[in-house]
Amino acid sequence: MDWRLPSIRAAHPCPPPGTYPRVSMSKTVPVAPQDFEPEFIAGLKSIFEEKIVFNQVLGLKITALAPDGVVGRIDMKPELVGHYAYNRIHGGVISAGLDAMGGLAVMAAIGAKHMDEAPEQRLHRFAKLGTIDLRIDYLRPGIGSHFELRAQVLRLGSRVATTRMEFLGPDGQIMSAGAAAYIVS
Repeated sequence: MDWRLPSIRAAHPCPPPGTYPRVSMSKTVPVAPQDFEPEFIAGLKSIFEEKIVFNQVLGLKITALAPDGVVGRIDMKPELVGHYAYNRIHGGVISAGLDAMGGLAVMAAIGAKHMDEAPEQRLHRFAKLGTIDLRIDYLRPGIGSHFELRAQVLRLGSRVATTRMEFLGPDGQIMSAGAAAYIVS
């Protein structure tokens, strides 16, 4: 089963907000999750890229953020080398990056679930988020100039969320795959 996120919106194409068909008596038709507000995206990027200092050490940056999945990037640098002879990225960087992206996917899913709340209020909902289980399969050596990390939520419950993650090389090949569970309350 190919569950990768070739395009975050490919699985959920929906018309732009405001163009949904209307029903009689001014009631709108239920629609797929809408895109996040710029304030929510900026707040989540600030938390993820600035306030979580370890993500700065990894050089982990958000490249795409949507209710149905997230994408990030790590540029290779000498501090991340795990095998000096082959310039291979350290396995700990892979697992930490995938764990962080899984957590970010849960944050996005929680944010999407509560779109009726103000962005600032939603940003406080993940204060208790934490990893409770993490599994990483290292499939290929992590060699490359940069890496893409993808994550999506498989299930968001009231207490626990489960995710799948991928670590891809510059050519788009999967180098590692992960699955995780997070406590959300």
